[in-house]
Amino acid sequence: MGSADSKLNFRKAVIQLTTKTQPVEATDDAFWDQFWADTATSVQDVFALVPAAEIRAVREESPSNLATLCYKAVEKLVQGAESGCHSEKEKQIALNCSRLLTRVLPYIFEDPDWRGFFWSTVPGAGRGAGEDDDENARPLAESLLLAIADLLFCPDFTVQSHRRSTDSAEDIHSLDSCEYIWEAGVGFAHSPQPNYNHDMNRMELLKLLLICFSEAMYVPPAPDSSSINPWVQFFCSTENRHALPLFTSLLNTVCAYDPVGYGIPYNHLLFSDYREPLVEEAAQVLIVTLDHDGATPTVDGTTTGTAMDDADPPGPENLFVNYLSRIHREEDFQFILKGIARLLSNPLLQTYLPNSTKKIQFHQELLVLFWKLCDFNKKFLFFVLKSSDVLDILVPVLFFLNDARADQSRVGLMHIGVFILLLLSGERNFGVRLNKPYSVRVPMDIPVFTGTHADLLIVVFHKIITSGHQRLQPLFDCLLTIVVNVSPYLKSLSMVAANKLLHLLEAFSTTWFLFSAAQNHHLVFFLLEVFNNIIQYQFDGNSNLVYAIIRKRSVFHQLANLPTDPPAIHKALQRRRRAPEALSRTSSQEGVSMEGSHPAAPAEPGTLKASLVATPGIEKLTEKSQVSEDGTLRSLEPAPQQNSAEGSPASEEPSQAWREQRRPSSASAGGQWSPTSEWVLSWRSKLPLQTIMRLLQVLVPQVEKICIDRGLTDESEILRFLQHGTLVGLLPVPHPILIRKYQANSGTAMWFRTYMWGVIYLRNVDPPVWYDTDVKLFEIQRV
Repeated sequence: MGSADSKLNFRKAVIQLTTKTQPVEATDDAFWDQFWADTATSVQDVFALVPAAEIRAVREESPSNLATLCYKAVEKLVQGAESGCHSEKEKQIALNCSRLLTRVLPYIFEDPDWRGFFWSTVPGAGRGAGEDDDENARPLAESLLLAIADLLFCPDFTVQSHRRSTDSAEDIHSLDSCEYIWEAGVGFAHSPQPNYNHDMNRMELLKLLLICFSEAMYVPPAPDSSSINPWVQFFCSTENRHALPLFTSLLNTVCAYDPVGYGIPYNHLLFSDYREPLVEEAAQVLIVTLDHDGATPTVDGTTTGTAMDDADPPGPENLFVNYLSRIHREEDFQFILKGIARLLSNPLLQTYLPNSTKKIQFHQELLVLFWKLCDFNKKFLFFVLKSSDVLDILVPVLFFLNDARADQSRVGLMHIGVFILLLLSGERNFGVRLNKPYSVRVPMDIPVFTGTHADLLIVVFHKIITSGHQRLQPLFDCLLTIVVNVSPYLKSLSMVAANKLLHLLEAFSTTWFLFSAAQNHHLVFFLLEVFNNIIQYQFDGNSNLVYAIIRKRSVFHQLANLPTDPPAIHKALQRRRRAPEALSRTSSQEGVSMEGSHPAAPAEPGTLKASLVATPGIEKLTEKSQVSEDGTLRSLEPAPQQNSAEGSPASEEPSQAWREQRRPSSASAGGQWSPTSEWVLSWRSKLPLQTIMRLLQVLVPQVEKICIDRGLTDESEILRFLQHGTLVGLLPVPHPILIRKYQANSGTAMWFRTYMWGVIYLRNVDPPVWYDTDVKLFEIQRV
C-alpha cells in the first residue's frame, strides 16, 4: 500500500472515530486496527492527520471511545513488548501506537477530569492467560511504562541482537538488559555499532516517555513543590526491571556524544548526524527522571556502600537519583565531566571556524544535568573541583551568561548559570582554581584583559550588572555573593578587574541608588566584604586593587559620611527621578571588546518564552559558614537568640530580624516603601569600613609623598611601591572568612521544575507535541 493510501485510510479512521456517537466495542478489532495495523504514518503525519480540535471533541462527546483508543494502543504496545517485535509488521504497529499516544496524551492531561484515567484499571484487562479476576490488573499507566521500558531493550528493534544466525530469537523475558546498554561509559565498556534505525526507534519511544512524564506541566506550581510525578515515581522504582541499564544508557549516550564528528572540520555538512536528536531526547528524559525535591533526604555520595541499608526516606526511592548519587569511580567521573565540558564548549568552538562543527542546541538541558550531578553526588562535586577541569565548565557558563544578558527570553539560562557558579563557589577549591591564567581566547563581548579566570569572572559579572536587562536585578545579590565567596583566595587581580569592582561600588553607593529600595545597600556590604577579604588575606599580590582603592578613595569617604537627615534623603531621591538609568556605563572605562565578538543581542520580537516562578532571596538560597584556622567550615546558621555582638565582624551584615522587619515595608499601609533617617543610620553604622580606612590612612600619605618627591604621574612606579609595601601589624585583626554556601530548598526545587519543563516545551517543536495545549506549570509568552 502506498504512503498516500495509508495516510488516507488513517485519516478515514480518525474521521469515523470523531463522528461516531455510539461507543465502539473494544473487541471490534476491524475498527481499531485501522489506526495502527495497515498504516505507515510518521509522527509528523499523525500530528497533521489528528487535529487538536478533533481529539478534544472525542474527549467531550464520546469519552468512552477515546478511553478505548488509549486502552487498545497500550494493549498493542504491551503485546509488542511481550512478543519482542520480531516481524516488521509488529515493529510498525508498536511505532504507530507510540506516535498515536504521543499525540493524544497531552489532551488527556489538560483535562483534570481525565487525569486519573491512566491510573485506573480497565475492567477485563487482567494480564496473562484467562485471568478473570481484575485483582492483579495493572493501572494502564503502569502497563504503558513497563512496555516502553521493555521495548527500549528489544533486540533488532532498539538494540543490537547478540544471537548468531543459527540461534532462535532471544527471549525478551530472560534477556539481561544490562548486557544491552546503548553506549560505553559508566559501568559499561562495550560501545555497540551505531545503528540508524535503532536510534530512531529509541527516539520515538523516549518521546512517548517524555509525554507520559509531562503530566507535570498541567499542574500549577505549588509553593511546597512536594507534588510527586506519579509517572516518574513508578518508572524509576524497582517495578521497572530495566531502571539501571536505562539510566546508564541515557547518561552514557549524552556524555559520549561528540558532535565534532571524527575530528574533521565541516564533517557535519557531509553526514547528517542522526545521533543528536537521540542525545537531546536522552538528556531531556534524564533530567525529568531526576526531578527530585532536594528537601527530601537523598543518598549522599559520601555514604557509598551503605546507600541501600539506610532507613528508607519518606516515599518510594527514585532509583535514577539513587544510582546518580552512588557513582564513585574516578574514571566514571572523568568520563561524565569530559563529556559535559565538551558539549558545553561546543557553541564556543563555533567562533573560531564558523560552521566548522555542528552547533548543538541543548546546553540548557546539559546545565540542568550538571547541576543535578553536583547537587545529588557530593563526590562528583569534589572531583570537579579537584583539578582545573572545573574551568572547562566555568568558561562556557560565563560565555552563555555574557551572551544571554540582554535577551529577555533567556532569563532562565542566566539563572541556572549563576546557580551553578554559586554552588561551586561554596567550595574553597573553586576560588583557588580561579587563579589559573586565562589564555583561551573565546571571542566574547567584554574588554580585553590579561589575567586569570578570576578576572574573566569579574569582568563578565560587571558586564551583566551594567548592561544586562532589567529582569536580571534579582540576580545581583547572587553574583556578588559568588565574588565574596572566592575573594579570600584570589592571589592577583588585573587592573581591568580591579577597576570593574570599584566601578560597581561607585554605582551602588550613589545616594539615590542606596535610598531607592530596601535591599540595595546589601550590594555595598558584599563589595566591601570582597575588598576586606583581599586586603586581609591576599594583600601581597593585589597591588592593582589597592591602587584602584586609593584612586577611588573618595567613594569610601562618602560612604562613611552618608547623609541621614530627611532633607538629604529627599534630595537624593529627587535626583533619581531626573536620572532613571540604573547603572551608567560612563564612569567605567569600557575597553575595546575582543576581536571577533558579537554584542549581546536582545530577543527577536515574537520569540516565545516560558514564564518562571520567582527564586528565593539570597538569605534563603544560602547558609553562612565560617572558615576555621584549619580550613574546615562551621555553620553559623541557626544562631542562638542572644544579643548579637555589634562590634564583631561577623555581624557586619544586617541581622536576620532586622532584615525581616524591612521586607514587608515595601508593601506597608502606605503602599510605597520610603527610606527614613533611622533606617539609614541602622545600617550605615554597620558598614565594614575599618580595614579600608586604615589602609588609606597608612598608604595615601606615602603615595602622595612619592608623587611630590619624584614629580611622578606614572602609575607603574606607584604600583611598584605598593607591590613591595606591607601592612603587617597595621591593619585590624583579620576577620574570620564567611562563606555563603548554596542550600537546597523547596523554592529552588520548584524553580528548577518550571525552568526545566519550560525548556523542554519550547525545544520540542518538530512535532510541537505540547503546543496549544492548556499547560498550567508556566505561561508561554511572546517577547
